[in-house]
Amino acid sequence: MERARMFKPSVQVIATTYEGTRAAIETAVPLAKGRGARLTIVVPRIARYELPDDAPADMTDVAADRYRQLIDALEGNGHVQICLCRSIRDLIDRLISAEATVVVGGPSCRWRMSPEERFANQLSRKGYHVVFAATGPCASGRRIALGAAAALAILLSCAHVVFAQAPDMTIQYGGFVDIAYANDFNHPSNHLFRNRGTTPRVDELDVNMAGAYVRKIASESSRWGIEATGQTGQDSKVFGFSATAPNIAGADWLRHLGPTNASYIAPVGSGLTIQGGIFSSLIGYDSLYAKDNLTYTRPWTGDYTPYLMLGVNVAYPVTSRLTLTGFVVNGYWHLANANSVPSSGAQIAYKLTDRVTVKETLLYGPHQPETAPKFWRFFSDSIVERKTDTATMAFEYQLGTEDVATAGDPRALWMAAQAPVRWRVQEPWSLTVRPELAWDRDGRWIGGEQSVKALTATVEYRKAYRGAQAIVRGEYRVDDSRGPAGGFFDEVGLTPTQQLFGVAVILTFDGVLSR
Repeated sequence: MERARMFKPSVQVIATTYEGTRAAIETAVPLAKGRGARLTIVVPRIARYELPDDAPADMTDVAADRYRQLIDALEGNGHVQICLCRSIRDLIDRLISAEATVVVGGPSCRWRMSPEERFANQLSRKGYHVVFAATGPCASGRRIALGAAAALAILLSCAHVVFAQAPDMTIQYGGFVDIAYANDFNHPSNHLFRNRGTTPRVDELDVNMAGAYVRKIASESSRWGIEATGQTGQDSKVFGFSATAPNIAGADWLRHLGPTNASYIAPVGSGLTIQGGIFSSLIGYDSLYAKDNLTYTRPWTGDYTPYLMLGVNVAYPVTSRLTLTGFVVNGYWHLANANSVPSSGAQIAYKLTDRVTVKETLLYGPHQPETAPKFWRFFSDSIVERKTDTATMAFEYQLGTEDVATAGDPRALWMAAQAPVRWRVQEPWSLTVRPELAWDRDGRWIGGEQSVKALTATVEYRKAYRGAQAIVRGEYRVDDSRGPAGGFFDEVGLTPTQQLFGVAVILTFDGVLSR
């Protein structure tokens, strides 16, 4: 148990019935992602006597395999732990961490609590932080659980509990504030990190981003989902605009919206997810929000590709490892109005192993007033990521090109790459190193012809308490920009090299409301 307590923060799902556990996992995966927490699915196996090592697999093992597939389908990172237990006390004392957020799923009964609700309440009375993921109200029919589900039901002296038939009302909510000071060794008089849309100011204390969100995730038991995010700060001012196109109508208030959309899972095959509105970009490895990234400052591959998209996307899990997504959006930048012709694209995401994921995303459409297909922009974003309990390694390569509607129709070219590596040295400390390069040969992305090389090193301390967490990062970054339009600001003009040392404090909280 002492070893388990070393890994903090953590989110633990206690398996009940398959439907209850599915609802709990659907709640726990985004909760763990938002907190940077370790996710464990605890599957109790009932035995009143010692089992031999060569005992045959039972339905508990079958359930565990299905839970692993569900974590993969939700693009989560966690593991399933099958545990022998003999009583409720045994389950609580040996398997549940006092520091973890515990997620339990099951029906929510109106007049009489379900066994899952009683178990969640028992954990709460013992001082655990518990989130209950409701599958819906109790119905009149009976249900038959898988081995792991039956195990907990036996522990609760109730082997058969009615299934939920109506949609659940599990709502996730949260917020964050991101404050940083970046010391620029060049000390520019205008306090600007030149050509950057995020962390744009230096030599001053800034609120780079603050936001709040509320969401209901679509699931098979409740097919409609909705999400709304409000945001403000330095990072929200220019991140979605273009250096070569005018702004969209309403951009001044739209920039204060993060992911804000509606979604629906259509009962087609294994579930066709349709999402419309403002959603997280399918292009790029890094998020607009520093709290979700490996480093504090974003790479050039991030600031010159869209962080958010405005339009519709449709995703279908062909298998537990392969997901196909198609999308239609208003343009390359969601707050720019280059023309009235939408852009479209597709993504293939394939999980090679439990630790290695490959994504390829393509976008095609016009990003200039001339909309003839000859002048459409083609963009490719390729990502390979490997995750283990102690390290995350990734490689991203981007290629963009278009013919420019000017004298001679010259072809513009963008290439960029990054290779971040994070090591979890010892909880709660981690270290990240990220080399990168970017080449805007014709100035269509950055706004001027230049090539950039950069190296970033980040030390992170992360501490969680119940639904809140604090992230403190110290970061050193050096950028070198060469070319006709290259360089960074200093006290009197431009210089090719910039060094930054910054300290950031990010405070977050996340919670769940269940009916």
